[in-house]
Amino acid sequence: MSTLLTITWLIPTITALLILFIPKDNHMGVKWLCLFSTALNLALVIYLTIAFQASVAEIGTGADGSQIKLHWTQVVQWIPMMNIEYRIGVDGLSILMMLLTSLIIFCGVLASWGVKEQAKEFFILLMVLVAGVFGVFISFDLFTFFVFYEVAVLPMYMLIGIWGTGNKEYAAMKLTLMLVAGSSLILGGMMGLYYASGLDTFNMLELAKPGLYSASFQQWAFPVLFIGFGVLGALFPFHTWSPDGHASAPTAVSMLHAGVLMKLGGYGCLRVAMYILPEGCMYWKDLFLVLVTFNVVYGAWGAIKQTDLKYITAYSSVSHCGFVLFGLMALTFIGVQGAMLQMISHGLMTGLFFALIGMIYGRTHTRIVNDMGGLLKNMPFLGVSFIIAGLAGLGLPGLSGFVAEATIFVGSFANTGMLNRVCTFLAILSIIITAIYVLRAANAMLNGPLDEKYAHLTDATFVERIPVILLLIALFGMGIAPGWIIKLMEGAVAPMVNNILRSVV
Repeated sequence: MSTLLTITWLIPTITALLILFIPKDNHMGVKWLCLFSTALNLALVIYLTIAFQASVAEIGTGADGSQIKLHWTQVVQWIPMMNIEYRIGVDGLSILMMLLTSLIIFCGVLASWGVKEQAKEFFILLMVLVAGVFGVFISFDLFTFFVFYEVAVLPMYMLIGIWGTGNKEYAAMKLTLMLVAGSSLILGGMMGLYYASGLDTFNMLELAKPGLYSASFQQWAFPVLFIGFGVLGALFPFHTWSPDGHASAPTAVSMLHAGVLMKLGGYGCLRVAMYILPEGCMYWKDLFLVLVTFNVVYGAWGAIKQTDLKYITAYSSVSHCGFVLFGLMALTFIGVQGAMLQMISHGLMTGLFFALIGMIYGRTHTRIVNDMGGLLKNMPFLGVSFIIAGLAGLGLPGLSGFVAEATIFVGSFANTGMLNRVCTFLAILSIIITAIYVLRAANAMLNGPLDEKYAHLTDATFVERIPVILLLIALFGMGIAPGWIIKLMEGAVAPMVNNILRSVV
């Protein structure tokens, strides 16, 4: 099984290499190859998820301990001088994030079926990005983790700068500079962990053992790592790259960016900063709780002031990614579990949002909601799907957003600190703001008289319907039957939370 984990990132890597041998004008050949490879990866990850469930039933989740129980581990020496290893494995959280990634990229390829300009280069970079994401989720050597993290982040510059729209060069440069700054902090914190531990290893599970780091070390190393990862997770006030990046990115890149890539930020905050440096987490928790509350409320207020569909969704992503960090800062098992549920829910929801926006823009050639109106008459499938995605965003019961956000609120309120209670109340109020901007945008775009210039527009094609339907099924599936997801992730979440809370004693 460990070989299959490696294959998940090898498939997109090999696909990127094979695209090089396809003639430049054979756009369809490139797309069919990418569709086949992403479908193969989706099938492989589904198989791994089913096998993981069986493995959990056999050997247990490890939810009762403080050590994460990895499945299908493999260790290969890479750079002996620093004891750097290709150390891979999965727990419940990483296998779920792999499942989300494989679904989003499959849908992203279908949503990019209309790409013709420099299609080879576009899909090569897309495959490289996905290979990096898969590598992050299976890596448990911190150095290897960082290498895959950088592979996932860096293609964004060219994907936005070349194939984006609007002020794409500015957006690509701003995104890249801020993410590189965040990566620099991660690299500094990572090397600090390596030398301060005295273990001569980058093994993340070894680095998380209690008593390795002094309180003074944790007090400076934790914010370095948390902010470093938090930049990618749109942590306030380091979020400003996100709206511009989303608005300028092509459809598939927006789907991957918001649906998966931003999740690496929250994933790293928990897996590295909080798990390895629990005393530093407890020392800085109040400051970061205030910052992530700003994320939630400010992102919602930012969205309500926008009229561009992509900017509305981009600011909404700042708010909803804020919920991920907010759940982490609850420092309760339920709150952290809710944060991980929000990562999956937000990935599905924004993947659907950006796919729909791309399809609508391809027909109307505008993203300004006030320039539309009455589109539901000619595009009922796209219109109804947009409304459902919006309802998931505002937390309607029966959809994934309700499960995730309700769990976060319960978990945060379970922390009896007054600051936690006040911040939870403010975060709950942001749902009202979310309802306003979602319903207002949907009403302006879909209802009212149909403008004559849009009278010729047609609804989604067969190819376009496939990713929309898949993401809708996932949204409803998670909202109606979230139990199996919660059960899978508890074995990963509980040891990390136990490690953090043990530092209080």
